[in-house]
Amino acid sequence: MPEEPSALPPQTAPVADPAPLGLAGFALTTFVLSVHNANWAPDLIWVGLALFYGGAAQFVAGVMEFKNKNTFGATAFCTYGAFWAAYATFVILVLGGAVPSTLNIDNAGGWFLAAFAIFNTYMMLWSTRVNKAVFMVFFTLEITEIVLFIGNFLAGSGHTVGTDLIHVGGYVGVLTAAAAWYASAAGVINSMGGQRVLPVGTPFWDLTPLRSSRAG
Repeated sequence: MPEEPSALPPQTAPVADPAPLGLAGFALTTFVLSVHNANWAPDLIWVGLALFYGGAAQFVAGVMEFKNKNTFGATAFCTYGAFWAAYATFVILVLGGAVPSTLNIDNAGGWFLAAFAIFNTYMMLWSTRVNKAVFMVFFTLEITEIVLFIGNFLAGSGHTVGTDLIHVGGYVGVLTAAAAWYASAAGVINSMGGQRVLPVGTPFWDLTPLRSSRAG
């Protein structure tokens, strides 16, 4: 009696690339906060976006990157999704009176941004293995965070130059948003039709030749 064929493994439906969503959520929220920091737009218009688009949507994109086995994307999107949610929550606590009036808000913001600048530094270095478009996002973000945390520390110490630096951080933040929007737009259009429409550049370095030489 012939053996029955073994059951085929279940087919997993392909997962859409979550990176364009994560980049778009980051870009739009960064843009709206940055135009406020640049003193071009009113305060607080970014808080809802930070909770739901820069926060929740970007965090979901990070979780989907885990499914895609993309450690870099998962770490970046989950971290910055949490960044936006945490930042918005702090502002809501301040507005709700849950934070003591004696707290130096500018100084606290400086420490918050300094901590994320440390994280962004190594992510910027590792983004050189992704592509040039993604590197530009982390490079401009690095400058934005450094300028903003210095500006916040100075403002918290009563130096008027701190406010000027926060404005500068807003200008650079707009450039960061533009870089992220471009990378997002490229990810969307390049995934449609199977051809590259918007260039994203090659990685600055990759370990494929090294792996090949070790394998040989």
